[in-house]
Amino acid sequence: MAHAEQRIKNLLRLAAQQGASDLHLTVARYPTFRIDGKLIPLTEESILTPGDTKEMCDVILTEEKKKIFLEEGQADFSYNFEDKVRFRVNAFFQQGYVSVAFRLIAREIKTLEELNMPETLYEFINASQGLVLFVGPTGHGKSTTLAALINQINRTQEKHIITVEDPIEYVYEQDRCIIEQREVYQDSKSFPLALRAIFREDANVILLGEMRDLDTISTALTAAETGHLIFATLHTNDCPQTIDRIVDVFPAHQQNQVRSQLANVLLAVVSQRLLPRIDGGRIPAVELMIKNHAVENLIRENKAYQIDNVIGTSLEEGMITMDKSLANLVKQGIISMETAKEYAKDSKNFEAMLKY
Repeated sequence: MAHAEQRIKNLLRLAAQQGASDLHLTVARYPTFRIDGKLIPLTEESILTPGDTKEMCDVILTEEKKKIFLEEGQADFSYNFEDKVRFRVNAFFQQGYVSVAFRLIAREIKTLEELNMPETLYEFINASQGLVLFVGPTGHGKSTTLAALINQINRTQEKHIITVEDPIEYVYEQDRCIIEQREVYQDSKSFPLALRAIFREDANVILLGEMRDLDTISTALTAAETGHLIFATLHTNDCPQTIDRIVDVFPAHQQNQVRSQLANVLLAVVSQRLLPRIDGGRIPAVELMIKNHAVENLIRENKAYQIDNVIGTSLEEGMITMDKSLANLVKQGIISMETAKEYAKDSKNFEAMLKY
């Protein structure tokens, strides 16, 4: 076990030194980093055996998490390494063997400018209530962008901020705000229970790690109606899909009411993708939908599929389409044409944008 502890320490230290976003421990593979979106096997290490991954997993699991892991076949948790680096961890079984995926969480919370995100996003932190959604695949920077917004509120306003996460990712140093961070399954039994309690906790701003089920979504919509500013994430690809996903979670007889509720409370949908830069590293491409009267009406009328047209014709209101964002990055020589085409929503529209 001592050998396993030293080995995991060495790997985590190396991950931080080399700027890896992830570390994967999988039986019959070398320990593997993800750097700038690419998997890099550590061939100087020995290939992992079933005993290796089990022992390294045991080193980082608390007794409570070990019980969950064995009962459910997986466990999410955060792990502080030598009080220097923080990781979000998922341990799981595959084909009867133990695997572990580590996601490195930077200690320093960057600003939107440092993240190359549109600074117009800061406008949403001044709203007194409503819902701002960040969408996109796992690992494309949603949590990092959210942390930038929460930290900006922390530095510039006097608010009570409560985060509900599974697990807690970024840890905030309280400045002008009171910030309380609740980890689901540690500080509360579930997302819906933690959210419902917020109505009695005098919160102004809520960071919701993920809107993952009917109870959570329903409570979040109500909270956004009743004087709370909510920032949340969804694993959807774009604005229309996000609207449909939220509505479709509800029974058919409630869906018209939910569309009306969502049309009222939604402030914006931000879709982002982290793309490899030509010169190394990654940069976000961003689609930004800011709700206006046209969008509000389309949500109410069950015409979310037409929202892309509104985004494309509302650049002067601060909106931007994913294809426009990609075209701008190609024109600036930051990403390759091949990368951009991979993520373009409408290839003909995207190619037309490159000519202007």
